[in-house]
Amino acid sequence: MKKHIIDFKIVENRRLHDIYSLLILTPTSGQQLPPIKPGQFVQVAIDNSKTTFLRRPISINFVDYEANQLWLLVRKAGDGTSHLINMKPEESLNIILPLGNGFSIPADKNTRVLLAGGGVGIAPMLYLGQVLKEQGFSPEFLIGARSAKDILQLDILQKIGTVHISTEDGSLGEKGLVTTNTILSQDIDLIYCCGPAPMMKAIANVAKNINAQCEVSLENMMACGVGACLCCVENTVKGNVCVCTEGPVFNINQLTW
Repeated sequence: MKKHIIDFKIVENRRLHDIYSLLILTPTSGQQLPPIKPGQFVQVAIDNSKTTFLRRPISINFVDYEANQLWLLVRKAGDGTSHLINMKPEESLNIILPLGNGFSIPADKNTRVLLAGGGVGIAPMLYLGQVLKEQGFSPEFLIGARSAKDILQLDILQKIGTVHISTEDGSLGEKGLVTTNTILSQDIDLIYCCGPAPMMKAIANVAKNINAQCEVSLENMMACGVGACLCCVENTVKGNVCVCTEGPVFNINQLTW
């Protein structure tokens, strides 16, 4: 897909949590958003910061073509993301998009799909769920966090499909890790997953045990987003590949997990 470098202005910075913000953006020039697939990501320039000269990779949370808006769910993790979650409406961001390869969409509308996200790993699942729903699927979500206050975008997800929840303290949904939720003992045809590596590997093992297909979105460290710097290399059954160009989405059969 063609890549674009676009200046966006912030329409809204919606603080969802102490360390999470939802940035709602629209192209400054008014140009229409390019075609974007669920699971793709962007590279965001962090201006006016002495410690961040590299762009930051961020999953695409949602695309609203009617409003011409791009949503980015940002977790505070360092100087770059700290700068982003404190930005104000009307401030601008320079973004390269869309990058990478996204999730596959099954041909059979009767495929039972489960979209699993841990923490900020829920970010790419919102847009994926909406696209699946528009194409005739009945998406189910599995989300996990430490406690009820750490569950993100629940109200929006519930408008798209059924939501299964795990919290470590039992304050919402089932008590325990997302990887032990009882939905994973049911007949699932395809699991999409994004989150911490241990969680994704555990979900991948569950998928193998129940004979479900599984696609994961890797969160390797990235600098360039176009396969030049080689810092996001992942070992696969075909050798080392750049996650930013060959992924970030991989079928687990491609990985050496």
